[in-house]
Amino acid sequence: MTATTGHRRNFVAPPGSDPAADSGWTESPARQGFFTDTSICIGCKACEVACKEWNALPADGMDLLGSSYDNTGALGATTWRHVAFIEQRRPAVSLGMPGFDRPASAGPAGAAAPAPDGAAASARGQAAEPLGAPVGDPVEEFRWLMSSDVCKHCTQAGCLDVCPTGSLFRSEFGTVVVQDDICNGCGYCVPACPFGVIDRRENGAATIATGPTPEISGLHPERAKDGIAQKCTLCYDRLDAGATPACAQACPTQSIQFGDVDELRERAAARLTALQGAGVGEARLYGADPADGVGGTGAMFLLLDEPEVYGLPPDPVVPTRDLPAMWRQAALAAGALLGGAALSFLGRRR
Repeated sequence: MTATTGHRRNFVAPPGSDPAADSGWTESPARQGFFTDTSICIGCKACEVACKEWNALPADGMDLLGSSYDNTGALGATTWRHVAFIEQRRPAVSLGMPGFDRPASAGPAGAAAPAPDGAAASARGQAAEPLGAPVGDPVEEFRWLMSSDVCKHCTQAGCLDVCPTGSLFRSEFGTVVVQDDICNGCGYCVPACPFGVIDRRENGAATIATGPTPEISGLHPERAKDGIAQKCTLCYDRLDAGATPACAQACPTQSIQFGDVDELRERAAARLTALQGAGVGEARLYGADPADGVGGTGAMFLLLDEPEVYGLPPDPVVPTRDLPAMWRQAALAAGALLGGAALSFLGRRR
């Protein structure tokens, strides 16, 4: 696996293109990525812990946010995997399962009225009322939507396009990686990401270098620098050694699946078909379309609700998409100004 000299940006990479080849890599392996099936995520956070441990990332604290069982909140410079806990309440749908009976309540004449049987209520297409629910209260279904979010490793990556130092580069596996020792902390990459993934590390990075475990702090001493941009690398060092990324290795339910992107797209489509065939009509794929605003992503997700529910943009677009057209328009405007100035100068000489 070798790379040609020079670095080609990916402003106009056609849909379905090979990002590694477009960036100059020759004889590169198949593009690697993630498929996260949120329908089987149990929110155990094993992926978060494994990511922090392998990459020697500092802790974010153990205090919960108060809105959910979450202490990290979002992806950032010290959180490269984030498990979202989304609480939903909605009208129950009967699956024909028996439920608990409601305690008897006194009728108009003081006689005890028998509570409706749970199985009978289900047979009538109604959900059994929970134990102790007042008469007439609507029955709601409660569910957690859990999803392990990560950098999308876009085909057309805005962060890569705007990096002035070459700190961000496209690896031979098609992933986008930050080189800590080259990043100058300019922060141009932060607003260039349509998913809000990449961030600059601020205050507290030194906890790695001064922590109680020097064998861990010695793994990535450059990450003690404050102000540098950080994000998921898809465990580039593990890929280079032929190993599975730490998060996918640690996932106990195989919610996070790792492999060739093309194969993962087929697997995701099959899983979507199976879920929709089972009656989960709201299931959808996110990031699997090579014709979307970022040329498809290397990390795709099976969601059980709208992307906005998970904090994902519904129609992400790489901010640098229109740069070629903008440069052409600027060149035309500059040419028109120069032409006008030349005509004015010639007119004066006459």
